[in-house]
Amino acid sequence: MRFIIMHKTSAHWESGAIPSPELIARVGALIGELAHAGVFLGGEGLRASSEGVRLKFAAGTRTVIPGPFEGDHELPAGFSILRTRSLEDAIEWATRQANVLGTVAPGEDVEIDIRPVTEPWDIGIGAKPADIDTRRYMVLRKATRSTEAGGSPPSAQRTGFARLLDETTRSGEHLVTETMRPSRRGRRYKNSRNGISVYDGPFTETKELLAGYVVVSASSLDEAGRWAARYIEAVEADEADLRELE
Repeated sequence: MRFIIMHKTSAHWESGAIPSPELIARVGALIGELAHAGVFLGGEGLRASSEGVRLKFAAGTRTVIPGPFEGDHELPAGFSILRTRSLEDAIEWATRQANVLGTVAPGEDVEIDIRPVTEPWDIGIGAKPADIDTRRYMVLRKATRSTEAGGSPPSAQRTGFARLLDETTRSGEHLVTETMRPSRRGRRYKNSRNGISVYDGPFTETKELLAGYVVVSASSLDEAGRWAARYIEAVEADEADLRELE
């Protein structure tokens, strides 16, 4: 089974702060431990929302809201990582995705956040290679009543989305896509001076923006939860969610 552990951002990181060498070393050590255990499948950090946009699709109309944005409805349903030449190209890809998938149920609007993925040179680790003229972006799809109920798009929409992924994977634009199972199958971890508190899903509401994540392989939610408790301490986050991936 695969699980995603996602930690939430704060005003400190939204200000564009750079992680300290100690934080980088601590997170690197945990990732090294995950890799040594054979359970690390991937992970990324995200830049501040001031570098991204929020897309809202309602009644056939797209609204583009430049960042920064405050947390509102921040429960994710899935995401894609793209490599494009510009934010505008990532917006157009996300628009194609929204047009293909539409809504799973009538009356449900679609909301998508797009933010740059953090590269080593963004946080002072080396210089950006001169031959790189693209940027990685996360296209984060928000949960709806249908996704939280465990619904899936009709076969025609799934086929259309698979075609979009195939086309843009071959072009080098699409890198990876993940879909999360409903939050009732997950857990939320909250960090405080009194220790870590754990809450079972479903998560009716979260207003904290995503800061980063790791994907791990585990035989159970409990096993993944042990890594989640280590992770939230390593990244010094106040809150992290553990979700099962499809």
